[in-house]
Amino acid sequence: MSKILILSGSPRKKGNSSTLCQQFARGAEEAGHTVELVHLRDKKIGYCLACYHCRDHGGCALKDDMAELLDRVEAADVIVLATPVYFYSVDAQLKTFIDRCVARWRSIRDKTFYYIMTAAEDTETVMDCTLACLRGYAACLEGSREGGVIYGKGVYGAGEVAGRPVMREAYMMGRSVG
Repeated sequence: MSKILILSGSPRKKGNSSTLCQQFARGAEEAGHTVELVHLRDKKIGYCLACYHCRDHGGCALKDDMAELLDRVEAADVIVLATPVYFYSVDAQLKTFIDRCVARWRSIRDKTFYYIMTAAEDTETVMDCTLACLRGYAACLEGSREGGVIYGKGVYGAGEVAGRPVMREAYMMGRSVG
């Protein structure tokens, strides 16, 4: 069974991407996996300073929750990255997390990534840039594989995703993690 780490970038406690994370987690847990869901809004994560302390001294100069999160990322087999779409990209919480991974990007390897995205807009291309950003992060990590993508389109207000077919998709994708 896999150890799954879900990182929810949603700034809202009952946001649509967080709701889909819960469905993914429920499916994965029912399939026998170990699941940890982390809401990045509850963590203290400063911005990368590009000081390269990590390169020269083996750890980040900033003392916040990121070191603990990186330990969890390294220990996980599967990483789920979830974000609402902000201006066709990932939100600030998830982007800050991604940028801070520079401290250990060489030791984050052999992970399977799943992506959960939600957007108010419901067009064919609304999530293209967002997905490219998430895939770009994974492409920098040796041995990364993509497990699946959840597209929660046409949802804006907190909880609007409830009752939509994408809820079942997220649950079933969680159940299907190999």
